[in-house]
Amino acid sequence: MAASTETKSVSGTMAELKKQGKVAFIPFLVACDPDAATTVKALQKLDELGADVIEMGFPYSDPLADGPTIQAAATRALQKGTTMDKVLDVVRQASATIRAPIVMFTYYNPIMARGLDKFCRQAKEAGASGLLVPDIPLEETPEIRAVASQHGLELVLLTTPTTPQPRMRAIAESSQGFVYLVSLTGVTGMRGSMESRVEGLIKQLQSVTDKSVCVGFGVSGPEQAQQIKAWGAEGVICGSALVKALGESGSPDEGLKRMAELASSLRAVI
Repeated sequence: MAASTETKSVSGTMAELKKQGKVAFIPFLVACDPDAATTVKALQKLDELGADVIEMGFPYSDPLADGPTIQAAATRALQKGTTMDKVLDVVRQASATIRAPIVMFTYYNPIMARGLDKFCRQAKEAGASGLLVPDIPLEETPEIRAVASQHGLELVLLTTPTTPQPRMRAIAESSQGFVYLVSLTGVTGMRGSMESRVEGLIKQLQSVTDKSVCVGFGVSGPEQAQQIKAWGAEGVICGSALVKALGESGSPDEGLKRMAELASSLRAVI
């Protein structure tokens, strides 16, 4: 059954979960790794397993914030000829069949190459609900947010462990949907344990905003997810571990199976 785009706002979803006292499960995948059809199935599977919001990464050749796993997935996708249009097509196919709102995760260069207005319009038409652009500093977000908002896309912003408190407050005020708290200094990737200072960062952010604080980077399994939930975050974001399971398991079917097993174990503790 096609899901209505009207009901799929990121902020609406997060507000509803908050009201119910639930923590959001937010998986991240790289589009078209291992291929477009498998990505659509993976999005449908994550939705079926209870993902609340899904981040869809656009494969990019110079991913500044991404660790080796996501870089490798992006490289594989690009080598197979993945284009912006193919990614939008994946979003189009999946969004018509899932409940979870999709947030497009892309660096600014591909947006600029297409044109900001055209990109936002096409992303919304494809069924995306939000946009996350990790390499844009706060000072440069007003224009993107204005254009994204015109097309009904919410712009999610990131804050890091090194962000000073006044800037953290400004980022939280400007972010839409939720505030993405990067849990560590450095790139994405799987870590054995969460840094204990993350608890303080969550509290710090929550003291300056009533928006949901969602923690990502370094979540590789249920232990970290459970820890983040215990520290009081409103959402847990998992990328590299799911990307690795899906894209490095030898075959699309095996990848879907492993990704589903990991997603189920994360959902169970969140």
